[in-house]
Amino acid sequence: MPTPTAARVEPFYDAVTATISYVLWDAVGGECAIIDSVLDYDPRAARLSTAAADRIVAFVVAHRLQTRWLLETHAHADHLSAAPYLRRRLGGRIAIGAGICAVQDAFSKVFNLEPGFRLDGSQFDHLFRDNEIFYIGSLRMRTMPVPGHTPADVAYLHERDDGETPLAFIGDTLFMPDVGSARCDFPGGDARMLYRSAQKILALPDATRLFMCHDYPPADREVRWETTVAAQRQGNIHLHAGVGEAYFVTLRESRDGTLPMPVLLLPAIQVNIRAGELPPAEDNGIRYLKIPVAGIPVAER
Repeated sequence: MPTPTAARVEPFYDAVTATISYVLWDAVGGECAIIDSVLDYDPRAARLSTAAADRIVAFVVAHRLQTRWLLETHAHADHLSAAPYLRRRLGGRIAIGAGICAVQDAFSKVFNLEPGFRLDGSQFDHLFRDNEIFYIGSLRMRTMPVPGHTPADVAYLHERDDGETPLAFIGDTLFMPDVGSARCDFPGGDARMLYRSAQKILALPDATRLFMCHDYPPADREVRWETTVAAQRQGNIHLHAGVGEAYFVTLRESRDGTLPMPVLLLPAIQVNIRAGELPPAEDNGIRYLKIPVAGIPVAER
């Protein structure tokens, strides 16, 4: 077992998608994990670029880090993952929680994906089991399943017994205290399950540093992405101490009924359930993303 060292966290904020990606590392020249990376996508031009990911590449190279893991907290609906691009540039293994199989099953029907698309998560290099232990250099990590936003949500915890403050990367389960919690109205989402997942996070030690995947700040503050368990218990507008499950479920489901669909949901989900890869090229050599059409049905002939 490696000798423990202090965990270091470098955030990368993407203003277009309000996403925060992270590099978690133990020492210059050591190993790192890249968490929730972003691939730039312009929906008006259907054009991809790598500016956000290249900022991460530059940091990893500058600190002489060896990329061991490319971690996803879930299959995102608001940005495309840059994990395959980063794997080509830096190495590492793309990983997500085993619940991704349920997400693949749900969305394969929505998009009527090609017959060869597999629903077993094999597009990823590794599927984490619940409470699985893994290492990033000397950093001992544990997975914590936190479904509710989607069935595949997983938090990544760095826990120590030598007095160092624990860390947790919690994806979309909770947002900053003044923003609240994640929506639960995507296929497979469940507000009751999200409440129970949030309680697992809130049961961690008070000083645990919590890192968000997104921030949607009110107008009177700047973007932030780090808080603590104590601050969430005291001030989370949806899940502070004393909020019961029934009240939260009613609040969450009512709020979800008013929310618009994320701008990038349709392209993002199709890519992210494939571990960040685009759909296979068609016979003309071009890759396509589908847009299911709702509303007036096509007349039968």
